[in-house]
Parts: sequence; structure tokens; C-alpha cells
Amino acid sequence: MKLTKKSHACVRLEKDGRTLVLDPGGFSEEDAALGADAILVTHEHPDHFDELRLRAAMEDNPAAEIWTLKAVAEKISAAFPGRVHTVGHGDTFTAAGFDVQVHGELHAVIHPDIPRITNVGYLVDGGTVFHPGDALTVPDHPVETLLLPVMAPWSKISEVIDYVRELRPRRAYDIHDALLTDLARPIYDRQIGQLGGSEHLRLTSGGSADL
Repeated sequence: MKLTKKSHACVRLEKDGRTLVLDPGGFSEEDAALGADAILVTHEHPDHFDELRLRAAMEDNPAAEIWTLKAVAEKISAAFPGRVHTVGHGDTFTAAGFDVQVHGELHAVIHPDIPRITNVGYLVDGGTVFHPGDALTVPDHPVETLLLPVMAPWSKISEVIDYVRELRPRRAYDIHDALLTDLARPIYDRQIGQLGGSEHLRLTSGGSADL
């Protein structure tokens, strides 16, 4: 499987000539979802869900399909009948040849005064990759490659480190990093790398790795 990092929380997974894209939001490149055979969206926040990017991908490939939670599906399903699938915690499905399990139900707490929305994470191919969206969800399955939401308004670095410790993945690649400045990256790299207990890695936008 080939993993390609796009800006912020978006990644592309390629296997056997097919492409799965996760969270092509408004902080990602305009073409982040183009060429996708399947798209997964974790929740409705605009840095993860961008309707124009999804529409472009669905129109570019008439066979492309989307799997997402209800709040997102109801915003785009009417435009693409039969191609948008609603999923929730505990569901399993196959998308573009990738086996996917859904884990999690709620977005992390941003502030007690802000109502929590639904958020799901996607465990791909039996734990080869896990994208938690905007939550520190712990799936009931070992994770080989964790897509780590490294910096967000709803987290602090001690929580990020403890999340890596709890999941104990073989490796953790940073995502959710658009707000993390270059000045701060060495601090995050050092502390997560030294304290997390797993290999901590970072790809620049457009960079790829074989899993």
C-alpha cells in the first residue's frame, strides 16, 4: 500500500491500481480528491469536508463513491444518488478494494460550551492504517500505521503523546498539521518521538511512503 500525504488531514492510499482518499477538506489542495475511486470523510468540519472538492472528484470519476457519517451524507447524497453511503461506529465495508472498519462516535471536546458533533475514524485493511478524524479514538484492534492528529484547537501535546502510547502503533505519521508552524515542528518531533514509544514520522505535502 502506498500512502501519500496531502495538506492537513487528507491522505491518499493506493493499492492494486485503486485509490482511496480520506478527508479532502478545505485546507487541502483543490485537487486532493481527484482520481479517487472511493472517499472517506470523518466529520463535517470544513477542514475535513469540502463539498466542492467532493463534487469535483465524483464528477471526475462517475464510478467513485463516498462513505461518511449522516451529517455529511445528507449534504451531498442528493447530487449523487446511490453513490454516497452512511456509516457509523461498528460498521464494516469494502471501498475501492480496501477493507474498512468504522470506529468512534464523537468529536473531541473543543470547549464544554461547544456542542460535540459526530466523528468517526476509519481502520483500513485490518489495521494497516488508522485515521481517527478529530478524536483520540482507540480501536479494538492493533494499529500498524497511525495517522496522528498532531495539533488542533481541541488537543495539547501531552494528550497526543499519551494517545500514541495507548495505541502503540508501529509508526505514527503526522496529520492535522496545517496550523503547526515550522518553528514548532522540531518541538513536536522531538517530544512525540522521544516520549511516544513508537516511530514518529512526518511527510511533506505530496510526499509518499510504502506501507
